[in-house]
Amino acid sequence: MLRVIVPDSHGSFIDVPASKAFINDLRFLAPSEIVLLGDHVDVSGIFSTHPANYVEDLAYSYSEDLAAASRFVDHIRAAAPAAAIHYLEGNHEQHLERWCSRTFTHRKDAEAARQALAPELKLDLKRKGIRYYRTSELYMGLSIPGTIRLGKCFFTHGYRAGKYATAAHLDDFGACVVHGHTHRSQAIVRRTAANGEIGAWCPGTLAQLQPLYQHNSVSSWSHGYGLQLVDTGGRFLHINVPISGGHSMLRPLLKELRPRRHAG
Repeated sequence: MLRVIVPDSHGSFIDVPASKAFINDLRFLAPSEIVLLGDHVDVSGIFSTHPANYVEDLAYSYSEDLAAASRFVDHIRAAAPAAAIHYLEGNHEQHLERWCSRTFTHRKDAEAARQALAPELKLDLKRKGIRYYRTSELYMGLSIPGTIRLGKCFFTHGYRAGKYATAAHLDDFGACVVHGHTHRSQAIVRRTAANGEIGAWCPGTLAQLQPLYQHNSVSSWSHGYGLQLVDTGGRFLHINVPISGGHSMLRPLLKELRPRRHAG
């Protein structure tokens, strides 16, 4: 089977050419399973506790942010109508619950506000057949909240942000794991005495590569998504598929690798 992993897209700050290239690949691949790694609604300009730095930070509303995320999710569902889709809550979706918890002084009031505004409810994910995993809850018998395991691989939004974030996730999990959050395409594979070869991957991002909060510092981000070819035993081949200048490298590469008939 094919599994596709979708990195952070950040709602109103989605990169349109990169996301279109991804959706075109998704139609071509027709995967059985899709994992959205979180931060598909940006939220930060409205409910973040971080202060705005620029007037442009105030240029979009929460409803516009949700509308951009909803369009993206709808494109994913339309491109892969039969796929099982998992949506992990990212730290940006969690901004909303954090805001509610810090604004209200009673649990019932905070929960009522969250229920009225929560991204997963406003996106109507349940009706679309998409399962949402909150950062505050445990799933599948795991000890790490907001994390799932499919076959022989863990999936989490991520919490490490440094230069060696992917290696740090591998150290923490001690098993194969795919994460988002850092927006940098990274991969690391190690051989261990206990578990053989294990790896960790970050597919990159589908968001704009140079946000205002980076100021004039050049970001180290890159566009792309993850692709896993999974056998019946749950073993898999993971590929970080790059998207450059709004063009995916997947189909040109497949075309080059396709066996050629030789004359004679």
